[in-house]
Amino acid sequence: MPFNFHLITAEWRAQALAKLIKDYEAALPPGAWPNWVLGNHDQKRIASRLGQTRARLAAMTLLTLRGTPTLYYGDEIGMPDGRIPPGRVQDPLGRREPGSGRDPERTPMAWDASAQEGFTTGTPWLPIHSDWTKRNVAAMSDDPRSILSLYRRLIALRRERKALQTGPYRKIGFEGGCLVLERGGEGGDHIIVALNLVDDPARLDLPRPSRVLLSSWLDHEGEGVDGQMALRPLEGVILSAED
Repeated sequence: MPFNFHLITAEWRAQALAKLIKDYEAALPPGAWPNWVLGNHDQKRIASRLGQTRARLAAMTLLTLRGTPTLYYGDEIGMPDGRIPPGRVQDPLGRREPGSGRDPERTPMAWDASAQEGFTTGTPWLPIHSDWTKRNVAAMSDDPRSILSLYRRLIALRRERKALQTGPYRKIGFEGGCLVLERGGEGGDHIIVALNLVDDPARLDLPRPSRVLLSSWLDHEGEGVDGQMALRPLEGVILSAED
């Protein structure tokens, strides 16, 4: 499966993302299965590219698109790029061209707050990131609203709802600053994904009564919505619509 890296370089505006998704889907041969990649070892990490708040929206985007999602380690805890002192540079590119190396996005995975992040008992190949005592798997597992909890909830919801696994798109569009995706599945399963990508509140017109399955802020799940959905700045929601 060749990696589709478009999300890494995409402009995070609703109109641009809607066009990207439509164009990619249109380019697929009949019966082809898409894939999406949000981060990798050659590009700045999501949290450093977009910021921690938008990284949550990026996670919700990746895990609700049709196709196979690829996660890069550390993105599920919002790991930022590391700071690499000149004497610790390992990437040959960075040694040849200072400042252009890829070591910042390759720092060790932060498992806990123990010495060396629980990654090793020795000296790691690259230095650990600066806020590792708080941004690690153990600490964020205990926080029900952390980005790690969000990733886990998104993956669980994707496993639960057929519309998010294999369902075709009913809509790929945007309303103002909101990217809107609708997926359909077996048995009338109908999912609406709305991602407010701007720093202002938004209102989304809904085609039918719906129920909030998940918010990027991990609150107000289960609430019923009829007519319009109010979205906070930089909030994403996944709704179950009644067909």
